[in-house]
Amino acid sequence: MSADADHGGPSARTLHNRVLAELGPAIAAGDVEPGQVFTLERLVRDYGVSRTVAREAVRVLESMRLVVSRPRTGVRVRPPQEWSVYDPRLIRWRLAGPGRIAQLRSLTELRAAIEPPAAAAAARRATGAQRAELAEVNRRMAAAGERGDLDAFLDLDIEFHRRILRLSGNEMFAGLSDVVAEVLTGRTAYRLMPHRPRPHALRLHAHVASAIRDGLPDVAETAMHAIVSEVVAALDEADPGATPPG
Repeated sequence: MSADADHGGPSARTLHNRVLAELGPAIAAGDVEPGQVFTLERLVRDYGVSRTVAREAVRVLESMRLVVSRPRTGVRVRPPQEWSVYDPRLIRWRLAGPGRIAQLRSLTELRAAIEPPAAAAAARRATGAQRAELAEVNRRMAAAGERGDLDAFLDLDIEFHRRILRLSGNEMFAGLSDVVAEVLTGRTAYRLMPHRPRPHALRLHAHVASAIRDGLPDVAETAMHAIVSEVVAALDEADPGATPPG
């Protein structure tokens, strides 16, 4: 082990990330079951890292409420009901596992509860400049979708939904921006999006943007609800038997 790794330098960060990249998804997927106990010494042995690196990885997992560490008893995996389910990294790990569709459905149901009222609030509260900027993001997003550029479309789709959550003026809605970004990214990464966005979906996004631009909260809310409902239907089609995680 190098001096850098023992004292928190770049090598330590790389090793710490490697431990998290393997252990975190294993816990999220249920491969390391709730109630299972392991020790720092086991992490040192299994991953070939220093005790300092192992301890830092455990601290991150503790901050996400995936594990609890106690002196002399080791590190115990918490039950899923206690996890910090809004943590973007945990969402990413769960989307990488066997419960992907169930996790997407759970998150999409959250979006259905949050994004329509956020769109309505944005229609009431956004400034003229903010409305124009959102319309421009939508225009660019539609152009990317029409030419089949899914990478650009994803970036702009994330920006579109982030802006609406922020323009709602509600800090709790805005605080879910990273969660929504993980949902949108996960659908694209795991090929749950069509090769080209459906024209109807593009029209619905345009309806949301124009309703916010024109200060029509009811229309904005209805159009956003239709967007999220389409996602739920697509997930049902992908795996009708999936149930929400936890």
